[in-house]
Amino acid sequence: MECSSTVHETLKLIKSRDPCSKIYAAKEIRRLAKSSQHSRRRFYPAIEPLVDMLRSDCLEFNHAAILALLNLAVKDETNKIRIIEAGGLEPIIGFLKSEHQNMQEHAAASLLTLSASSVNKPTISASGAIPLLVNILRYGSPQAKVDAVMALYNLSTLPDSLNLILQAEPVPSIVNLLKTCKKSSKLAEKCIALLETIVQFDEGRNALISEDGGVLAVVEVLESGSLHSREHAVSTLLIMCQIDRCKYREPILREGVIPGLLELTVQGTSKSQPKAKTLLQLLRDSPYPRSEIQPDTLENIVCNIISQIDGEEQSGKAKQMLAEMVQVSMEQSLRHLQQRAMACTPADMPLTNCASEVSSK
Repeated sequence: MECSSTVHETLKLIKSRDPCSKIYAAKEIRRLAKSSQHSRRRFYPAIEPLVDMLRSDCLEFNHAAILALLNLAVKDETNKIRIIEAGGLEPIIGFLKSEHQNMQEHAAASLLTLSASSVNKPTISASGAIPLLVNILRYGSPQAKVDAVMALYNLSTLPDSLNLILQAEPVPSIVNLLKTCKKSSKLAEKCIALLETIVQFDEGRNALISEDGGVLAVVEVLESGSLHSREHAVSTLLIMCQIDRCKYREPILREGVIPGLLELTVQGTSKSQPKAKTLLQLLRDSPYPRSEIQPDTLENIVCNIISQIDGEEQSGKAKQMLAEMVQVSMEQSLRHLQQRAMACTPADMPLTNCASEVSSK
């Protein structure tokens, strides 16, 4: 932990007129605030002089200051707000257009951090940052793209921000990121979470359907993503089908979604399992109950869908998944019956006999 004299001396240097001293102080603040919440609190008086350094024409000033501010803002709500109040937003946004890649990256990272504050979100949205962040998704470095999509996700929780995001037409870039990133990554999770919000609007759904491989990218996350990513993916497709089943059923089925959905009905989370089952019901040939013909079980619903799938490979995989799903269901039912039998059977009666009798009925 830094001593009071170090803090005092560093604050004195950051407020001095000597350029070398200011750069040295900014680097010290960055170092000390990197992993210390205590340091972040003690160095808050440095925020205004650091913001002044952002406005300088000297790239070395800019670089040292933005990294110091970034570390002061991490995990510190008060400092996030102070940076915006000190006027730091305008120069940071300006760096999104910088010809220097590292400054673009630092600006995107700063906006990601600052946008985590609910107090800052309206100010950032109204500042013109959103179109520039979407532009970073198209042309920025890999790291800048990651931070930009996460910043957009943070901002999308505000209705006004979401409208600005839709106007900037981010879907092609988000889909491209999903195609190229690891499906289990944090980037994929934020991309699919942002898409889940976007498809609640006509322009968002139309953009996803119009984008080559757009629905397929969502299906691939549904199959191979993290637990949270798979929740967002199935929710994205479910929202589309619930809003306009006739329009979106075929494009979703065409991308081979059934095996992934079947797996989610058995191995998904408590959130993704019911959504997967509901989506399967919406994907069958008729939206109406068929109980008068056959029991409206999940197995029958899926058999109905499989009978309509084009392509032997997809149909075969779906049938295999269905068989596995039924097997797991039977095993779960048997375990449940065994537990019930154990609870109601005299201790001297063999469990296997009781289970056999019950399961044979």
